[in-house]
Amino acid sequence: MLHVVVEQVTAALEQRSAVHRGRYLARVQQAAEHEPRQRLGCSNLAHALAAQPDAARLIIKQGGSPHIAIISSYNDLLSAHAPYKDYPDQLKVALAKAGATAQFAAGVPAMCDGITQGEAGMQLSLFSRDLIAQATAIGLTHGIFDGGLYLGICDKIVPGLLIGALHFGHLPAVFVPAGPMASGLANKDKAAVRERYVRGEASRDELLAAELAAYHQQGTCTFYGTANTNQLLLEAMGLHVPGSAFIHPHTPLRTALTAEAARLVARNSRQGERYLPLGVQIDARALVNAVVALLASAGSTNHSLHLPAIARAAGYELIWEDFAALSAVVPLLARVYPNGAADVNQFQAAGGPGWLIRELLGAGLLHGNVPTVAGEGLAAYCREPWLEEGRLAWRDLPEQSPAEDIVRPAAAPFAQESGLQLLSGNLGRAMVKTSAVDPAYWQVRAPVRVFDSEAAVHQAYAAGLLQGDLVLVVRFQGPRANGMPELHKLMPLLVNLQRNGQRVALVTDGRLSGASGQVLAALHLTPEAAAGGVLARVQEGDWISLDALSGRMELEVSEAELATRQPATSTEELAAGFGLSLFSAQRRLVGPADQGATTLEWE
Repeated sequence: MLHVVVEQVTAALEQRSAVHRGRYLARVQQAAEHEPRQRLGCSNLAHALAAQPDAARLIIKQGGSPHIAIISSYNDLLSAHAPYKDYPDQLKVALAKAGATAQFAAGVPAMCDGITQGEAGMQLSLFSRDLIAQATAIGLTHGIFDGGLYLGICDKIVPGLLIGALHFGHLPAVFVPAGPMASGLANKDKAAVRERYVRGEASRDELLAAELAAYHQQGTCTFYGTANTNQLLLEAMGLHVPGSAFIHPHTPLRTALTAEAARLVARNSRQGERYLPLGVQIDARALVNAVVALLASAGSTNHSLHLPAIARAAGYELIWEDFAALSAVVPLLARVYPNGAADVNQFQAAGGPGWLIRELLGAGLLHGNVPTVAGEGLAAYCREPWLEEGRLAWRDLPEQSPAEDIVRPAAAPFAQESGLQLLSGNLGRAMVKTSAVDPAYWQVRAPVRVFDSEAAVHQAYAAGLLQGDLVLVVRFQGPRANGMPELHKLMPLLVNLQRNGQRVALVTDGRLSGASGQVLAALHLTPEAAAGGVLARVQEGDWISLDALSGRMELEVSEAELATRQPATSTEELAAGFGLSLFSAQRRLVGPADQGATTLEWE
């Protein structure tokens, strides 16, 4: 039996989106009626075939066999994406065995938030998602493909690829992960060195040694931030080969899973056994499944931005109230850093996405009978892959949790509610993740300290100016102000203040993502300060109360007093040397956080 709230949220999503979804599906159907390559002129097709080997030319000219686009975010700057270097050749070989052909259609940009955190380049991070969607469209718009293989892992890359692919919703899609790096220095030990460095108790050499021990080889970072949340959500949406999210790069099992992705996309093409257009596959049920998986795993708060933007690309209006309604009934089933001590490799060893999906299905919290690239509904995603005499196979997971400090059954969760909450009040609306915050700190009422940049906070901290209980307000960090950077480097100093006995909280129109933890943080506040939000009228000495239990967030200033105040304006100038001025149009056009902070129109 499907849980009544899951059923209600799904029905409400379908009802409010009926007009947009209907228009979207009509466009998908219209695009599907055109046979790729058959309508191209001879010169057009010749250009497409010019660089192809003779055998591929013959197959493509004759038609009747699927021709697949490979869209990759490969670069060797990002550890998570470096393994993709040889994937196009691997995929082409696997497709050839399935009687299909492929071309590397486009490379999309992929930037690393880990490299840019605290730097001006982070101001382009969120905008890169929509740019990646557009770059995906450029590769696919040649109009010669029957499906797509999408190679991406990290924060904005997977949502951008999916948004782009949904604009070609008549094509089947399979997403191809590369897996996490092996475990290095434990995430909690790395965080401890960061906190000591902020206090002046660790040298830069000691900090760098710790960071290098944590981030030490190819593969995704091992904490459960946005990148790894992406991978779990793709499993819950049925867009991966089942169980492929967290298998290490450069292993025989990973190679077999990559080949299986090629086989499945060919099978799901119109020339294959079961035509599965992406735009049909990603429906209200798939979106609700993604939200439920996000909540049960205490995933990145960034997905309260990405999932509405993805939904919009498929003709759906997913709202924060949907997250809040589901959060009240979805239990917390996993503890992975920063919401626990385990990293994603330990999570995978304890059952990983398969465990989570099985438990949620059993509790009626997921739609099970949904189309997936594997073709068996979500039941196929409740097992783990392995090699049986060199061949890819799947096996059942243990009935009992092998590590109850990492994963638990739905009948005995870590918490009855997921921990991602919607806060509302006279400041606006914000998201807060309580799953890593001690319940003793879920309610904070304190005087305000106001800053207009992350750097200014650090200067005040270094000068010893952040004394006593306080609510730290960091404004002009929203999408229209400066692209909504992640404020990663605030967390170590806030943790230090809290450990000193101060009651502290953060209120910001910026982001914190997978770094959210330990300190109560109201994120993605909308309306943002740069768009006329009340946040621009907050002054030093005001009081703010945050209550994650009741979902309230209040600035304790009367409406009459607020009306007399002139809104502040940001004094921050664009930093030189980062190309920020190229994105001035995005800052003007971007929508609010609760609608996905996107610059793209409805599909």
